[in-house]
Amino acid sequence: MFEVIKTEGRARRGVFTCAHGTVQTPVFQNVGTQGAIKGAVSAQDLKELGCQIELSNTYHLHVRPGDQIIRQMGGLHKFMNWDGPILTDSGGFQVFSLSSLRRIKEEGVHFSSHVDGRKIFMGPEESMRIQSNLGSDIAMAFDECCENPSPYEYVKASCERTVRWLYRCKAELDRLNSLPDTVNPQQMLFGINQGGTYDDLRIAHMKAIAELDLPGYAIGGLAVGESTEVMYHILDEVLPYAPENKPRYLMGVGTPSNIIEGVWRGIDFFDCVMPTRNARHGHIFTWDGIRNLNNAKYQLDEKPLDEHCDCPVCRTYSRAYIRHLLKAGEMLGQRLTVMHNLYFYNNLMVEIRKALDEGRFAEFRAQWSEKLGKRI
Repeated sequence: MFEVIKTEGRARRGVFTCAHGTVQTPVFQNVGTQGAIKGAVSAQDLKELGCQIELSNTYHLHVRPGDQIIRQMGGLHKFMNWDGPILTDSGGFQVFSLSSLRRIKEEGVHFSSHVDGRKIFMGPEESMRIQSNLGSDIAMAFDECCENPSPYEYVKASCERTVRWLYRCKAELDRLNSLPDTVNPQQMLFGINQGGTYDDLRIAHMKAIAELDLPGYAIGGLAVGESTEVMYHILDEVLPYAPENKPRYLMGVGTPSNIIEGVWRGIDFFDCVMPTRNARHGHIFTWDGIRNLNNAKYQLDEKPLDEHCDCPVCRTYSRAYIRHLLKAGEMLGQRLTVMHNLYFYNNLMVEIRKALDEGRFAEFRAQWSEKLGKRI
């Protein structure tokens, strides 16, 4: 399922295989929370933009249109017409973000829908059943994501409960995968490391979940309030205890610089809404840094969004035109900026993999990590 084919320091170049294809790692997963990329980008567009894995969310698809409906439509791959790998988040982060509407107990979490206020219960078994109905290739374990910083004793108790929940997730997904009518009987379970910003809790939790020998492991609960330096410190501390022969996924991260630094520390999978969210507000990722297209200086600029980019947008449209579309509230403006930013992120991963293949990732990091984070 996963093979590390080359290393440079702690950075890894690998190949991940699942029911819907082979993925070259390190990889950035394109976030389509509700089965679509925000900005009117289709599954067909994703192919052209270099997407390898699409990510959707268990909670949101359970609320709307309903996982049973998606199951009846043949699963999420068929529903959204995407034939590549799909990862589904467990809903645990949404429980975190809906903190004012939730009650966490040992059996699971009671909370209210953000759409219509109806009462919902989700625990490990429910999350696995929903994800099984969706038929994703990778199902994420149901966990609790704590705010950073949180009290030590609370985080410790949360970690212990998350381990118990993980055992329940595994037992239920094993059962579901054995059923004759399961949408994707090869669905894999990834565990999630938690522990806030406490080194000892992070390490103890990773050791505990590694005992289950799951197909993959994620680092969760980062980029939720702590500084970048603290995040990198946690990765430095905990990754030596993650199984070397399994993919490592840093959830919800991040900027191009975060990704380069994450790869440097041994991360294989990334996801983040940043490229699409920022694009919809006119913030463009380029090889020269971050460009704010709302600035007046682009009003008469005939150049493409990024002169070093060969995406479909940069081959066709000017900064001036796309800026006009955004200012006029035309949907095409958001579509074009989102397409560019996703292409940039996916192409960044191509260049990272190429640097690893050629044994020059240290030089690549030195050249680009800081530069890509600068505002033009």
